[in-house]
Amino acid sequence: MRVCQRCVGLLLLRPLSAALQQSTRILHQRSHLILLQHSTRQPLIPTLLQRHNTETWRHFTDHQAASTDVHIKIDLVQKEVVPLNSDVHQISSQVSLSDSQSIDLDTVVRPSPLQEISEEEAVQIQVPSALPPESSTLRPYVDKSETLSKLVQLGVNLWELEQRPNVGSMLVRLDFDADVAPRLLFLKDLGVENSKLGRLLTKNPFILTESLDSLEDRVSYLKSKKFSKQSVAAMVSKAPYLLNFSVERLDNRLGFFQKQLGLSAEKTRDVVTRLPKLLCGSLEPIKENLKVCELEFGFRGNEIQHIATTVPKILIANKRKLTQIFDFVHNTMDVPHSLIAKFPQVLNAKFLRIRERHLFLEYLGRAQYQPSQPNYISLDRLVFLPDDVFCSEVALATLEDFERFQKTL
Repeated sequence: MRVCQRCVGLLLLRPLSAALQQSTRILHQRSHLILLQHSTRQPLIPTLLQRHNTETWRHFTDHQAASTDVHIKIDLVQKEVVPLNSDVHQISSQVSLSDSQSIDLDTVVRPSPLQEISEEEAVQIQVPSALPPESSTLRPYVDKSETLSKLVQLGVNLWELEQRPNVGSMLVRLDFDADVAPRLLFLKDLGVENSKLGRLLTKNPFILTESLDSLEDRVSYLKSKKFSKQSVAAMVSKAPYLLNFSVERLDNRLGFFQKQLGLSAEKTRDVVTRLPKLLCGSLEPIKENLKVCELEFGFRGNEIQHIATTVPKILIANKRKLTQIFDFVHNTMDVPHSLIAKFPQVLNAKFLRIRERHLFLEYLGRAQYQPSQPNYISLDRLVFLPDDVFCSEVALATLEDFERFQKTL
């Protein structure tokens, strides 16, 4: 389409809506019809008649018969169009009607990409992000995000993380240099091994959002309680959420175990170092298991203390499993409390293994668990020896005999 210089100004000076652009085209067509008619004083050629409908042509021929001034006609046309938008009237008044030279919109010169622009214009430029606006997986972001690609190199399991709510969006927003690298260096200085960083961040990606000051305060508190640097590093590796808890919570937990179990500070440190999850989880299951050991199982205080310090996992064990094992060992195998307390590992073993091996020994006539009786079999040898060693040294049978017996159960 070819339009005059005036209408180019109307179309290019500022963005116009579709309706406003259509009004501009009508103004362009009607104005040029009148100017052409006034200059030639001849009837319009048929090709122009074909461009307009019958009603529009009749409108202009009526005005021609009235012999009114051409400038008045132009004003009438403008008054008819301007009410659509006052901006068109303001713009058209600034454009000269005498400049009727037409140009091709396709040949309009566009600004060069090398052209210098002002700072104000540069600030207004919006660069579209290279990252997808949304995704149900982190895969599209890995190649474009430095943070995600570096986490993958560390061994972080992104598939596992993206299954957790809001974790994926949190990782995409992190800046590697500002958020991730300082905390990785902190963990390295603490003594966490490179091979364990990936698992640690997979279990606890939220450590990347903890402030460095808070992390340093919690490590300093543990060291003030005479935990060695190696112990703290081992605890953080075993319990990745350990450093997410405040100093007050850590202090309350240490005090609870020391008071509840009647332990010394040294034994408390030993228990917590071996099972740092005790400082992270809820205290309710621990309190319940302690009550079960005392009220339901009938252990004395010193026996409970020995069980907890020897196998701390019993404090957070499933209550149903713990009850099932104790009932079978104490009531079916007829093992007294003192022997169970002496070998508390049996309470942390697999129930099926205990049952199968006891029934096999009973079948062979060798199920003897009293130290004062001949052919005594200790609970640790019953539970923790491999099948072949158990058969040859304890049951005095072959592995094939034991496997055939298991099929009868």
